[in-house]
Amino acid sequence: SLCIPRGECFGLLGPNGAGKTTTLRLLQGLTAPSQGRALVAGCDLSADAAQAHARCGICPQHDVLWPTLTAREHLLFYGRLRNLRGEALEAAVRQALVAVNLLTVADNPAATYSGGMQRRLSVAIALLGDPQVVYLDEPTTGLDPASRRLLWTAIRRARESRAVILTTHSMEEAEALCDRLGIFVAGRLQCVGEPRNLTARYGGFLALSVTTPQHQEGAAQALVRALAPSARLVYAVGGTQKFELPLHETSADVVFSAMERAKAAGEMDVLDWGVSHATLEEVFVKLCNASGVTLSAFT
Repeated sequence: SLCIPRGECFGLLGPNGAGKTTTLRLLQGLTAPSQGRALVAGCDLSADAAQAHARCGICPQHDVLWPTLTAREHLLFYGRLRNLRGEALEAAVRQALVAVNLLTVADNPAATYSGGMQRRLSVAIALLGDPQVVYLDEPTTGLDPASRRLLWTAIRRARESRAVILTTHSMEEAEALCDRLGIFVAGRLQCVGEPRNLTARYGGFLALSVTTPQHQEGAAQALVRALAPSARLVYAVGGTQKFELPLHETSADVVFSAMERAKAAGEMDVLDWGVSHATLEEVFVKLCNASGVTLSAFT
């Protein structure tokens, strides 16, 4: 069971094909569940889908826009579907255009927009009319950094008065927007929690990178094993090695002291080194690997 209250932004993370979009389709009533049920704004999707749909805003993974309609015409159309009329409709449309920075091109056909502008319009449609629940499927795909941060601001404002559920492949976006995260792997929800709690719970290691001349890689590995016997070598490329050191065997302070002593003693030529706690991305990769899913650029 999972409950997402109003005022929360819940993020779904997972590799391609993990089930994120399918989950959104189930919650939107677009796909029938094989078992279980979903309540959206108090409405049972299986018994009262129409009422549930009336209380939701949806930004699909791929933009669904009419090329000959302008941004303003899109928003006027969807606003009327949400029972907005007159001055309330005009005000809501203007507010949405300003929120996604499309006011200056509001009367241009959507076909003339860049991919990023069309994406911003899709998000504006989802937020229009104060829906109680908003689904955002990879909302910032294709956006430049400035536009992405503009949408982040709009989403933060939106979550103050509604429940927001979004999928993303950006760990930076997940940490910036989401109060809680759920990580999907192979169709199953592996864990749920606040971003910091997930990194603390499933990280459990320090990430140490050490760069030396290639002939000194063995000496670097020996130093790391002395700090943490169970340390795992993540990769070694051209003298740069990255290790995962279990926190129950060492600490950041101990690593700092050991590396500085090694440099001062001239035991090896340390060209560069760095240590940090596990990141959300590293936790994500670890959970995928633990579930037997190997992440690849070709899957």
